[in-house]
Amino acid sequence: MTASLREIKVYTTFPHDCSYLDGREATTLFVDPRQKINQRLYTQLSLLGFRRSGDHVYRPHCDRCNACVPSRIDIAEFRLSRSQRRILNRNHDITVARSEHIFDDETYALYHRYIEQRHADGDMYPPDRDQYESFLNNGLGCTEYYRFSLGDQLVGVSVVDVMEDGLSAIYTFYDPDHERRSLGTFAVLHQLEEARRRALPYVYLGFWIEESPKMSYKSKFNALEILKGGEWRRLQASAADQDTTEPVRNLMLNR
Repeated sequence: MTASLREIKVYTTFPHDCSYLDGREATTLFVDPRQKINQRLYTQLSLLGFRRSGDHVYRPHCDRCNACVPSRIDIAEFRLSRSQRRILNRNHDITVARSEHIFDDETYALYHRYIEQRHADGDMYPPDRDQYESFLNNGLGCTEYYRFSLGDQLVGVSVVDVMEDGLSAIYTFYDPDHERRSLGTFAVLHQLEEARRRALPYVYLGFWIEESPKMSYKSKFNALEILKGGEWRRLQASAADQDTTEPVRNLMLNR
């Protein structure tokens, strides 16, 4: 039987080095891993700022820092910027296909190259097969995998959880040799279009950290909302909001 929010037990870790900001300590709040979580409870937890990593549902719980801010995009209010439109045009030859899993050798090899070349300073370096499968598993039974291909070549993968009110972007990795294609942004645009197709109101992008250059891409999506003081609020308008063209709609040509 699935518990309600009031019945869930949570645990905190000991302070550890922050994964996002150098020189800072972090504490993480975890939902009891023995707790059964269905789609409804997962959605409720996401509304409170929780994220999933493998079998674990968590959120930052730091005493002296609140830099990690949950973020999501409001599908109804989102408008493509001109640069995002150019990214879509640049990737018109990419085919997107849904997959049952991503635990084959070809996909892991792509992940391995991505971590080696793009995130050698992160927690997932050096890449490890067991960690990869544990991190990107279908822990709650609502995960979908999307493969991005250029002809016969796999160039990117996105891992997405389906909740009652939206899609949660768990992770995306891609071929570092195709940097000019901006495949990370392309993957988010695909998720926005997929959420719109399903009549889901949001795409959750995880934590936005204003001080982290690695997180700056999130603020380039207009209609971005952040969770502050227990309320979801629109992030202050950025240059992206002034450079918009049209809503995301039927944009992925080769699915």
